[in-house]
Amino acid sequence: MVRNKSNTAELLANARHGDASAVNSLLNRHRNVLRRQVQSRLDKKIQRRVGVSDIVQDVLVEANRRLSRYLADPKMPFELWLRHMARDRVIDAHRRHRVSAKRSVDREKPLLSPANIDRSSMELASGLIDPALTPAAAATMKELARRVRVTMDQLDDRDRQVLLLRHAKHLTNQEVASELNVTEPAASMRYLRAIRRLRELLAESTPE
Repeated sequence: MVRNKSNTAELLANARHGDASAVNSLLNRHRNVLRRQVQSRLDKKIQRRVGVSDIVQDVLVEANRRLSRYLADPKMPFELWLRHMARDRVIDAHRRHRVSAKRSVDREKPLLSPANIDRSSMELASGLIDPALTPAAAATMKELARRVRVTMDQLDDRDRQVLLLRHAKHLTNQEVASELNVTEPAASMRYLRAIRRLRELLAESTPE
């Protein structure tokens, strides 16, 4: 468990009041706990295909996306909430690992090719859409993907670069860190900030 529960409670309170730095600190301080959980539960063979740090990052991105809903109705301790998401991600990785070899083909394609941009837009859109949406609402995925493509042009170069590296070139978090010459946690937080900014811009452009 995270050692200082009072700090977690304080960060949760600050996050509830819209403090973005509290959200970052809250997610960062649980990173190692999640990493140990994923590393212990993810099959070693799958770890050669799916990076532990990538699953942890995906959990943190999902937590960031769902945080406002959690804060409005926290039915379980925050760390347990994160652990449930991590467990689901590990289960999903075991289900999907057979198709991970396809990434080696995708990586040979140019980063900014139209096909990769279209595919990365759909991938980003699927990660941004609320899983609680009805099937009818989920049918708007294609339109959301189009808006993602347009909105990507509004991001600054740093944010756009990290999103393209992850979703167009399909690099792991470790590879992105190497590409950007930063640490893995720094690459993860840069990605998290880029996703957050993309969501903000999409929300701003949503018709009333």
